[in-house]
Amino acid sequence: MDRVSAFDEPLKKLLGGATAKVMADHLDLHTVGDLLHHYPRRYEERGRLTALTDLPLDEHVTVVAQVADARIMMFNQGRGKRLEVTLTDGNGRLQLVFFGHGVHKPHKELLPGRRAMFAGKVSVFARKMQLAHPTYQLLDAESIDGAEATEAVDAFAGLLLPIYPACKQLDSWRIAKAVDTVLPSAREAVDPLPAGLREGRGFTSLPEALLKVHRPQTKADIAQARDRLKWDEAFVLQVALARRRYADTQLPAVARRPRPGGLLDAFDAKLPFTLTEGQQKVSKEIFDDLATEHPMHRLLQGEVGSGKTMVALRAMLGVVDAGGQAAMLAPTEVLAQQHHRSITEMMGELAEGGMLGGSEQGTKVVLLTGSMGVAARRQALLDLVTGEAGIVIGTHALIEDKVQFHDLGLVVVDEQHRFGVEQRDALRSKGKQPPHLLVMTATPIPRTVAMTVFGDLETSVLDQLPAGRSPIASHVVPAKDKPHFLSRAWERVREEVENGHQAYVVCPRIGDDAEDEAAGKKGKKKAAEDDGEKRPPLAVLEIADQLAKGPLAGLRIEVLHGRMNPDDKDDVMRRFAAGQVDVLVATTVIEVGVNVPNATAMVIMDADRFGVSQLHQLRGRVGRGSAAGLCLLVSEAHEASPARARLSAVAATLDGFELSRIDLEQRREGDVLGQAQSGVRSSLRMLTVIDDEEVIAAAREEAVAVVAADPELEHLPELRIALDALLDKEREEYLDKG
Repeated sequence: MDRVSAFDEPLKKLLGGATAKVMADHLDLHTVGDLLHHYPRRYEERGRLTALTDLPLDEHVTVVAQVADARIMMFNQGRGKRLEVTLTDGNGRLQLVFFGHGVHKPHKELLPGRRAMFAGKVSVFARKMQLAHPTYQLLDAESIDGAEATEAVDAFAGLLLPIYPACKQLDSWRIAKAVDTVLPSAREAVDPLPAGLREGRGFTSLPEALLKVHRPQTKADIAQARDRLKWDEAFVLQVALARRRYADTQLPAVARRPRPGGLLDAFDAKLPFTLTEGQQKVSKEIFDDLATEHPMHRLLQGEVGSGKTMVALRAMLGVVDAGGQAAMLAPTEVLAQQHHRSITEMMGELAEGGMLGGSEQGTKVVLLTGSMGVAARRQALLDLVTGEAGIVIGTHALIEDKVQFHDLGLVVVDEQHRFGVEQRDALRSKGKQPPHLLVMTATPIPRTVAMTVFGDLETSVLDQLPAGRSPIASHVVPAKDKPHFLSRAWERVREEVENGHQAYVVCPRIGDDAEDEAAGKKGKKKAAEDDGEKRPPLAVLEIADQLAKGPLAGLRIEVLHGRMNPDDKDDVMRRFAAGQVDVLVATTVIEVGVNVPNATAMVIMDADRFGVSQLHQLRGRVGRGSAAGLCLLVSEAHEASPARARLSAVAATLDGFELSRIDLEQRREGDVLGQAQSGVRSSLRMLTVIDDEEVIAAAREEAVAVVAADPELEHLPELRIALDALLDKEREEYLDKG
């Protein structure tokens, strides 16, 4: 068998069809290599029993414990019987229960004093933690015959016992047995690390690391194996990203240098304020990139209100000065219209190039969205193809085939995580040569995630707020425990309105028929799975109605949600911005980009239904003027619940980077990476993006050096093989477009 194919061998050849099918369907493991990279989650030590006191409810667990008591109970007037077994680990107790015909075997085997491994889903019955019908494996010699007994005891007594991420259909020890079957193939692992790097950092070989992670003799074995395997994951991914960045530097692009005395200088001259230090620094990075003859790929992240739009606009004006066009892609029509409004306001007569009263240095700024009338759309398309319009702001309508540019020089993408990478790519393909690319996000991204998920982009961070931004006070409102707090929240909203300000009320749901019908189908299934969720999330239409008839009666209340007609949405937003609406009850459509400086209060209903970063984004909509902002997070979650802890964290700090870190720690990286990788399964099994910042940073440095010396990796065939394995078809496309 050659060196590559041992790892590519399908599991069904070695393990049999049934086991291989469960592994494929439930654990996404298909080949020998997949299984060898399915690492133990933790290890049990001989003599140390699992703590039964902190078992997670509703999760599939594996415990090692001793039988304290076992008894058969009759029920249903003697017609039914069940076996109840009590386990102990010296601190806590756990109940096992077996019913019907399933009681015979465990009744004979699970005698008091016996030790075993048990696996099952933790539930609560009569206020006690229990596992119903768990599978188990006995761990003491008397329970098995002769040679097998010695083997089981040796395996248990002499070694650390690996506990694998398992599923209901396949227990940890069955996975361990399957690993035993494929473990000999580990010796044929192709080592991706260049020899010099491996020796320089004192790493064990890859075959050795795989053997040690699955069958460690000591804790030192585990540490050694983990260090090596983490490094591999970080390094191979960083090499892939470094090669993307390198390939980008090889693409041709037109250098775009603003001309002195042009549009940018005219714009700067009429600015009523000076740019913050941060804005100046980031602008310099962007203009340096634009002046080179390969495409800029830069991620601009900054807090809500840190002035990203101003930085992006200056970059766009610089490109127009240099004879090119700039396109800004926004995720929603409301946001595209908002950007168009604020940019034309900021530019004044400079946005009226070629029109009466327009500045001679000016250019035309056009809007392009799906809901525009035919005539307006035709004119916008004409302005783009002739070059009359230097700047276009639009939604994904910009990507359609009909849209042609005279000379597209810069693409600005707002809120990257809302676009498929394909969309970003489609817009980039409209340039005669690849245009420069600036991606903006107001979702603060921890440095490690920026280095992995957005690793093909250079990163700029705006972390100071412009002068004049007001502080936002945030409080959790426990609606269930203290209903009078909610009444006080509505009084506070009324007070803000009486003082001449406006407020938002945000709900997780719309509450219209179309939504309810879709939710109904999902809801039946969901309700069966999760009886804990007693009521559906609060809805915009219901809450608006209740507020108008109740605590906010007499105020001008309007609703805004994604299923409204675009003209109606824009009309509501315009009137809210003009101060003709007191309270806007909305879904998260207001999450990005809506700028109403007079809005000072926000009440977020069912706040525990939103993620940390999303709450932070929403909160950033208030306190945008000179008056202080107030954000009230209404929740019925129990005080001791993780949901409440999350809300308290949001209320405690306005630092988005700190919150993104908390968010990542709570959700772990699966969600964060999963979202960013457009559904591609994360290849990180050992590396945790949140904890391994140093490993990722060091791997990135080494990767850059390796790629600079040998871009095609001609002298590193093993690394190429590892890269091909990482970059299966989907992932390769993700990185290409990312």
